[in-house]
Amino acid sequence: MSSPSSDVTVPPATPAASTARALPNGLAAFLVFFSSGAVLVLETAALRLVGPYVGVTLQVTSSVIGIALAAIAYGAWTGGWLADRRNPRAMLAPALVLAGIATAVTLPVVRYAGEVLRGGAASAILLLVALAVFVPAALLAAVTPLVVKLQLADLRRTGQVVGRLSSVGTLGAVTATLVTGFVLVAALSSTVILFALAASLGLTGLALGVWLRRQDRAELPGPARARAALAVLGLVGAGLTTVAPNPCDIETAYHCASVEVDPGRDSGRTLLLNSAQHSYVDLADPTHLEYAYTRWIGAVADVVAPKGQRLDALHLGGGGFTVPRYLTATRPGTDNVVFEIDGGLVELGERQLGVRQGPDLRAVVGDARLLVAGEATDSRDLVVGDAFGHLVVPWHLATREMAAEVRRVTRPGGVYVQNVIDYPPLRFIRSELATVAAEFRHVALIAPAAALAGQEGSNFLIVASDAPLPLEAVRARLAEVREDASLLAGADLTAFVGEALVLTDDYAPVDQLLATA
Repeated sequence: MSSPSSDVTVPPATPAASTARALPNGLAAFLVFFSSGAVLVLETAALRLVGPYVGVTLQVTSSVIGIALAAIAYGAWTGGWLADRRNPRAMLAPALVLAGIATAVTLPVVRYAGEVLRGGAASAILLLVALAVFVPAALLAAVTPLVVKLQLADLRRTGQVVGRLSSVGTLGAVTATLVTGFVLVAALSSTVILFALAASLGLTGLALGVWLRRQDRAELPGPARARAALAVLGLVGAGLTTVAPNPCDIETAYHCASVEVDPGRDSGRTLLLNSAQHSYVDLADPTHLEYAYTRWIGAVADVVAPKGQRLDALHLGGGGFTVPRYLTATRPGTDNVVFEIDGGLVELGERQLGVRQGPDLRAVVGDARLLVAGEATDSRDLVVGDAFGHLVVPWHLATREMAAEVRRVTRPGGVYVQNVIDYPPLRFIRSELATVAAEFRHVALIAPAAALAGQEGSNFLIVASDAPLPLEAVRARLAEVREDASLLAGADLTAFVGEALVLTDDYAPVDQLLATA
């Protein structure tokens, strides 16, 4: 006789069904694509939003990427945790609406906080970036696990569902990155981009909520008071933006730019890029050189080619076009070619800084590293390196390979001058001197004595040539313009440089060398 249980047939295990109805595949893909793309739009816009307050350095870029990734990680984890405990359909619309509100509030929060957190301190950078990115990115990252949970009605298709939605999310991120970098940033300000993103998220969330309510014949989740409070919060965020301090007159593709009138000189104008002073021009007198480093460049130019003698000059970086205008005014017939990566700055210079293009001054928009490679060999008497990303020389313009290209373009008796900013312990200027000296036979350095002693940060001007430099003439000219600056060369310069690193395209840790701690 068989046992009592022998006649019982055990049915095969069947996949567990989700307690919530799945979304149409197209809608699910759209939500994942849209929310993932929104994170990358926010990330790119955040870099521009915090730039005026903490700069656009490698540390700032790394902070934006790192905090965005942390927000994605925590948001995805939280979204998955909630999806296992509550109905994901009821949380999708609120997540999008909250992300829209958080995005709208981000702009005034960062602008008010940025005024307090100005500077390059690591703590200020991390805090300001977190205020710009973390909350909206985390809310958006929660959308994907909510959607995945809804679509897993058949556990036999888990890999297919997760793989498809993961791929769609990645495509959304890639698309948003390319569109934002190539189109949105060039066409719209950060304010418009963020508000458009916030509105898109909010409207998508509301539309999804209405659709789900009709499908499920239920009210939108949450009490009416909570929904009203969220609406008010979004409106308050939008309103604060209109009165929040804005450090930009205009936003170019690379900078938050503004022009200030010098209260002590009616015709004086100061160009600020990301709130840092970059150039000073006198609209009525192009021979006026306000900043010490521009007077040093003028002194070297006066020795290389006495006033009235034309030059073939190449400028790596335009800024306010101070030095090109000086050379044009003091040496009629000079051919000034300016490589400026930011076309918006060229337009700003023409509108507000007295820049007039013509036979003696031509601006070419593009990256100086790429453009200098197209210059003819031995074609320039004077090359001026004055390109900065915030207060940092872009690393690819600071390497030995770049110096070799500059030397190729410079005539045998010509001179290369490079403006560098550094702070104690002066690691970057020492490395840049070693780098330039690896290509040019004769190198000198102009800087304040206190800066050379490591007591303060300053501009430093590297002077290089393949021909012996007229050092005594330069010293005499510096004295004439009453500059409190020292000129190092020979054994003194060798001792100052020491065993400094020569920067190459393979290894150029410029931001790390500039770090003061």
